[in-house]
Amino acid sequence: EFGVGKTTSDAEVPVIPIVGMGGIGKTTLAQLVYNDEKVAGFFDSKAWIYVSEDFDVIKVMKAILQSVNGGVPDTNDLNLLHIKLKEELSVKKILFVLDDFWHDNYVDWTSLILPLEVGKSGSKIIITTRNQNVAKMTGTLLAYQLKELAYDDCLSVLAHHALGRENFDGHPHLNDIGKEIVKKCKGLPLALST
Repeated sequence: EFGVGKTTSDAEVPVIPIVGMGGIGKTTLAQLVYNDEKVAGFFDSKAWIYVSEDFDVIKVMKAILQSVNGGVPDTNDLNLLHIKLKEELSVKKILFVLDDFWHDNYVDWTSLILPLEVGKSGSKIIITTRNQNVAKMTGTLLAYQLKELAYDDCLSVLAHHALGRENFDGHPHLNDIGKEIVKKCKGLPLALST
């Protein structure tokens, strides 16, 4: 059901943003979708691209091409990369994940998305980002906004990682320190598991 919804633009390939603060679980959620067997069977190919703050359209396009066909393009010409991507993507249903996308420059985004929009019907793009502006600029579907975990869920996550159990019932002497740790982690799953 991930990504089912009404598109808000004319893009042929739906873009699904996952938004939230660092450590909230955006990448983990995207990995669960990306690695799910049912999801994998739906696509001809998948590409996971870590973008980060150092966004470079040409670098990202080369990484996508490498993921899709295994070859490393020997050109930095944007037009040639567009052509190569269009050739590859027009015959394949692909799942793209653009992980940790920070860059909110519309011109750069348009340059990146242009060849991806020719993807075979059923292709999807998932973007993980901390930036609401990125979600608004890139998303054609409603963003999945991740929130901090509730206190009881935090206790459960901590108990699971620290003790391999669902709670502190078997270790009441650790309960108070567990509660203090949960307060300091402020509902962030990554902090709790660490």
